[in-house]
Amino acid sequence: MRHPARSDDGLNRTTSIPFSMMAPCGMNCGVCAAHLRDRNRCAGCLAAEDRKQNHCVVCSIKLCAERTEGATFCFDCTKYPCRRLRQLDLRYRTKYDMSMLENLDRMHELGLDRFMVIENTRWVCPSCGSPICVHNRRCYGCGAQYERPENRGNQQSAQAWRLSEWYIKPLVFALNHWYFT
Repeated sequence: MRHPARSDDGLNRTTSIPFSMMAPCGMNCGVCAAHLRDRNRCAGCLAAEDRKQNHCVVCSIKLCAERTEGATFCFDCTKYPCRRLRQLDLRYRTKYDMSMLENLDRMHELGLDRFMVIENTRWVCPSCGSPICVHNRRCYGCGAQYERPENRGNQQSAQAWRLSEWYIKPLVFALNHWYFT
């Protein structure tokens, strides 16, 4: 098992997932298994195309009437975070080590453009530059498999690894990229 934030050749790699792949709940559809697979590929939650998973079409969060008219993301809602979003966040934190609420808070704080720079460095395969799937930590480009933090020992070391590898390092890279370009 390898670690996704470390490049084999020392290069800083990024993916090119567009901001249109961010769902109202904070899910990055660009790193979803349904979007990355070869057959019956999902176009993403907000796509106008018919190639969406059924749960995206009928999603109660996406179809929520509580969000301010014209608002795309849940952080614009008066009930943020609602019970349904907290349940989804708990499931994703537990099963996939990714937080929808943290994504939404970072999007709101940094803005969508800067957040996507971070996401495009956070979920990149260091070997080939393709996105790494949030659901199975596999690169669909080269087939590399990456371990989850819970497989690295105790809870504290898993938390420290998650913060350094999946948030702080990409954040520093992204902010440097944003500042110097």
